[in-house]
Amino acid sequence: MAAPAPVTATGKSVQGTPPPSANRWRFWVGAAAVFLLFLWLLNDILLPFVVGIVVAYFLDPVVRRLQQLGLSRTMATTAVTIVAALLTVAVVMAILPPLFGQVQALVVKAPEYIAKASMRIQPLVEPLLQRLGLQPLSIQDLQAKAAQWAGGALAVAGSLAGQVAQRGVAIINLLGLLFITPVVTFYMLRDWEKVLAAIDGALPLDHADTIRKLARESNAAIAGYLRGQALVCLCLGTIYAVGLSLVGLQFGLVIGLIAGAISFIPFVGTLVGAVLALGMALAQFPPDWIGVAKVGAVFLFGQTMEGNVLSPKLVGDRVGLHPVWIMFALLAGGSLFGFVGILIAVPTASVIGVIVRHLIGRYRESAIYRGSSTG
Repeated sequence: MAAPAPVTATGKSVQGTPPPSANRWRFWVGAAAVFLLFLWLLNDILLPFVVGIVVAYFLDPVVRRLQQLGLSRTMATTAVTIVAALLTVAVVMAILPPLFGQVQALVVKAPEYIAKASMRIQPLVEPLLQRLGLQPLSIQDLQAKAAQWAGGALAVAGSLAGQVAQRGVAIINLLGLLFITPVVTFYMLRDWEKVLAAIDGALPLDHADTIRKLARESNAAIAGYLRGQALVCLCLGTIYAVGLSLVGLQFGLVIGLIAGAISFIPFVGTLVGAVLALGMALAQFPPDWIGVAKVGAVFLFGQTMEGNVLSPKLVGDRVGLHPVWIMFALLAGGSLFGFVGILIAVPTASVIGVIVRHLIGRYRESAIYRGSSTG
């Protein structure tokens, strides 16, 4: 058997073949390219599987807690999956009917409410428009534009519904979410430890410790943000929906749930929810301005709870994800891979952030950063 080719001080072999490190980099770059190609080609049918894996990741701590209480992994997984499925069905049946009714009524009555809100705001805005040299819009123009917007929204919704009905892949995804996702969730939960052990056993031996360290940091970031932020969104959606409904705001359930759901994107959920709620309040309550103040108080209470209780307790400061980086990741993931990309955007951004911080640390320890003057 021939001896391996000797390597020079520059890292190249005597015969000119690339060193092992170069081959390793080529292998991992090629593997990443194949994975991205696979994700791009199959993203239309990956949704049930990705959702199942995400749900399993969320529920794994509950299964581990039940294991600590004496249940086997299979029994704990079965119990958690059944309870999660029953809760999901109950929530869907309780929320979706009134939610769809409010959404339909909101779209139909949007021009009327926009015109009413504009009548309240116009006296305040007209002096500013005059100073800027802009021509103010009349109430008739605003109502016409609102009606045009509502008609366009209904047309877009109808077009999307038609495309969904005609597109076989969308129907497959819907059926997959109903039937395949629970199965994927169950098997991933049951075999979660085996999957992690198999991945750990396949790590390259000379870099296994570093990869494990990065994986622990990535898991802490992903768990801290995904699990924590999901609970924050759930709490905020409940606060806004219940609070706006209690103060008598029409369509308060829809607006509150929208604000809570998109609170996953930093600052966007609160901003959109506050604009919708206050606009609706201006159209509904005046001359009773106390109602408008109550709506503002609901959002003020929600933001106070998020900033001082929910985010510090549920998310904490260990995540290390900048809000701008999260927004970029969500937009990029959605643009490249659709809804599947949105689901994997934050975990991918977390892993990239951990790797970048690791590489920066290695760079600061290297001679490239320290220079030749340091010993």
